[in-house]
Amino acid sequence: MYIKRNISWALILRFAWRKLIFFTVYASIVFYLYYFLNWTHIDIPFEPISVIGIAVAFYIGFKNSQSYDRFWEARKIWGGIVNYSRTWANNVLSLVENDRDAQIVLIHRHIAWINALRIQLRQPTSFSKKENRAVERLFDRHGERNPVCSGMDHLLGPQEVDSIENRKNVATHLIKKQGLHLKKLLAEEKITEFDKQIFHGNLEEMYNLQGKCERIKNTPFPRQYAYFSTVFTWIFLLLLPFGLLNVFATELKELDAGNNWWYIVLMIFFSILISWIFSTMESVGSNSEDPFEGRINDVPMTALCRTIEIDLRDMLDEQNLPPKIQPMHNILY
Repeated sequence: MYIKRNISWALILRFAWRKLIFFTVYASIVFYLYYFLNWTHIDIPFEPISVIGIAVAFYIGFKNSQSYDRFWEARKIWGGIVNYSRTWANNVLSLVENDRDAQIVLIHRHIAWINALRIQLRQPTSFSKKENRAVERLFDRHGERNPVCSGMDHLLGPQEVDSIENRKNVATHLIKKQGLHLKKLLAEEKITEFDKQIFHGNLEEMYNLQGKCERIKNTPFPRQYAYFSTVFTWIFLLLLPFGLLNVFATELKELDAGNNWWYIVLMIFFSILISWIFSTMESVGSNSEDPFEGRINDVPMTALCRTIEIDLRDMLDEQNLPPKIQPMHNILY
């Protein structure tokens, strides 16, 4: 999640430089063919292109709205995970009163669960978005995409770490272990049946939140919207320079030959500017389709997991709490 109010132009160019070079070269070739090689037959009336542009804008607007809904739903789910994590710790400390070891195990295992869920959600899929190499190198340096399932040793015992090593869904298994631990505490009469029902209500909500995350993760944004949005945008962008030939032609005829170069520069500039605006609008929606991929606009799950860990370990009155996650290049993961 980008945390500064204004996006730096260095970051914008990191995403856009390749497209800007293409738009510049493409528009320059079209205008060169028309004005210097006298290929006057390649101009297209701008009216039909403007109709295409309006249709593309509506299509992109719908896609961006739905993509943002996916991101916001994901953020609300993780807000729920934060809240229920605090509730879980409070219930553990209030209801398991005479067993400090059990309190530590139940809360630490919960911290392991949120991190296991984060790691599972960050794994790439067949429909994960790929950026240009400059952006991919930035993400690779930050190391938050496709993280390794490690770092559980300080939260779980060695035997429990071994038991989850080959599990298909580690997060699901950890919640199951919580339920079995509660059953053991009930048998030892350290909690009552009523306490156990309260705890199982918490575990049920954890499973619900996990399932909601997995639904978003495993259900790609409908490809008919995502794919054809890109196709229609590029059809418009490739036709645009041909339409601008017609727009500026009348003005050029009224000028002296010595001033033609300025209008040619303006036409190339506006072609690049309009192309960049539409391509950026389309990319904004694409970057919000999958909010768990560990990219610049995604849910900052690493920071949220650390916030939960700090809160829960502080509730246990532990010392030497881990520091908050700091943003890297103004990106909070």
